[in-house]
Amino acid sequence: MIVLEAIDLAKVYRGGDGGTITVLDGVNLQVARGQMVAIVGSSGAGKSTLLHLLGALDRPTRGVVRISGESLTGRNDDQLSKLRNRCVGFVFQFHHLLREFTALENVLMPMRIAGWDDRRARTRGEELLARVGLAARMHHRPAALSGGEQQRTAVARALALDPAVLLADEPSGNLDHMNSERLHDLFVELSRDLEIAMVIATHNRSLAARTDRTLLLEDGRLTDTDVREVVP
Repeated sequence: MIVLEAIDLAKVYRGGDGGTITVLDGVNLQVARGQMVAIVGSSGAGKSTLLHLLGALDRPTRGVVRISGESLTGRNDDQLSKLRNRCVGFVFQFHHLLREFTALENVLMPMRIAGWDDRRARTRGEELLARVGLAARMHHRPAALSGGEQQRTAVARALALDPAVLLADEPSGNLDHMNSERLHDLFVELSRDLEIAMVIATHNRSLAARTDRTLLLEDGRLTDTDVREVVP
């Protein structure tokens, strides 16, 4: 079952001199349920831009994005926000946890915004933090957590509303080797156990090698590639 689809996706920006800058030009992508896809490419190639379009954080200049069969085309900002919150989880290079709240309170935030009652949300939050190996650390604030623990908290928060798609932008970019590998193990387990579709932009060879498919973003387009040839 195809969960995420992009058809002829393009993104063009207007420069300060009045000229245009084409970042994406005819991107096509299909991601099935339970499939992990790595997007690799040089810095500035447009990987983050692509993830923003796929996750309804930005609008394409041309093309169509469908999430769980629902097209993003023609939706206003409020409609996009509701679809994004319901269907998409995000993990960024920086965890963006709220410092004044505990790990559990950070994970509860999306559910509270969505109107879940406290008991249901707390049960879900505790289950997710246990799932990412933080059962004993859920009442600690971010400053008391290691970098790896902070990022795993961010993963739990991204899964709070049971999204169909998880988008990750350089998720292990700020972690040491040990914590990176633990995070990579977690992504593989979640993909398998939860059957969630994942698109991960990464420079990490180890992570890219563990995905089901690796795509190179170059000159605004995606092509299948051998991770050994493009990830340093």
